[in-house]
This record gives sequence, C-alpha cells and structure tokens, in this order.
Amino acid sequence: MSSDKVIVAAVAGAHGVSGRVKLRTFAEEPASVGTFGPLSDETGERQFDIRVTGSTKGGVIAELSGIRNRDQAEALKGTTLHVDRDRLPDLDDEEDFYQADLIGLEAVHVDGQRLGRVKAVHTLGAGEVLEIQPALRAGRKTLLITFTREAVPEIDLAEGRLPIDPPVEIDARPEDEEGLDPAAEDDTAVAIQPVTDADTDAAADGETPER
Repeated sequence: MSSDKVIVAAVAGAHGVSGRVKLRTFAEEPASVGTFGPLSDETGERQFDIRVTGSTKGGVIAELSGIRNRDQAEALKGTTLHVDRDRLPDLDDEEDFYQADLIGLEAVHVDGQRLGRVKAVHTLGAGEVLEIQPALRAGRKTLLITFTREAVPEIDLAEGRLPIDPPVEIDARPEDEEGLDPAAEDDTAVAIQPVTDADTDAAADGETPER
C-alpha cells in the first residue's frame, strides 16, 4: 500500500570489475532511475548517487557512489533501491499507481476467497508477475499471478484490496521454496498464466552501451 518510499530498482549483480552494477528497474523509462537523486536501501541507512552508463535487458548498467570494485557490487545483489515519493513525478491519471502501492494489498479471488497479500511485484520479459503470500501459511503455496487486466480486473487502493480473477487452474510455488528468488528461472515457480520469457535476470543478454 502507499508509503513514503517507492522501490524504483533492485541490484541484479555486478557488471565488470570496476564496481558497476546491473539494475533491474521498475520505472517506465529505465534510465530515469538516474534522475531521481540519491536512492536508499530498504533500511534507509545507505544512500547511493547513481550514474547510468548503459542499458541491459530489463534495466540499466550504473555506477553507485562508494562502490569501487566487483566484490562490493556483488555484495549488493538483491538490494532494493528506494526514492522518496515526493521526488517522483505526479501521476497524470487517477487510475495510475506505482508498483510499490501494490505491496501489502489483500488479494481476494472474485468468488470471495482470500488468497493472501501481495508480497512483491516482479518484472519479467513478458510483463509483471505478482507474488502472493498465502493468507494461511501452513500447507499453502505462494502464488505467482501474471499482472494482466484479465487476471486482475480491478485495483482498489482505497480499500487495500486486489480482486483476482485467474483461470481455473492455479499453479503455485511450494512454501519450502520461498527462499528462492522468484525472479530467477525456476521450474518450481510457475505463473498461473503463461509467461513466455522466464529469463528474468537483469544481467541477461541484450546489453547495449549508451553512447
């Protein structure tokens, strides 16, 4: 749900030996993460100035202040980068929202069944996938739901609810697999609608240096 901080990127790994990183970005224009000013980690204890130096599949290559070698860059893998909401552009449409606004929403099947809460939003090559943590953990499975209008016909930020209308068959990830990165290619993590590009590592192919 709404907060003062918005996730705009996550560190996917190191790029080269000089400390540059690969960022998986959650902005409409990936390179815009370099225009928001300093970004902080989830705790707010560390801040980084960012300079975008190139592009990669699903994100950008960037220099982070204070990160000078590959070991330091690799140590940041998985770190989410946040910006104060008031530093982001105003949304033009009342139906627009930031991905961070979805975190914590209660996912409810259109038949009334509680599915759980949105734990994360993962950007894949074929679109976004919602990770739903089950309402009752014992014996339940984490759901991965492709974020389409058919599967998610409505977003009710005011009530904190996310109605879900999935196909009849719902695939899920076993609870004992929760420690795995759902954004990585994994046969145990299956979206309930087909995702044609399961290679979600921002360190994947397609790197194109900026001119």
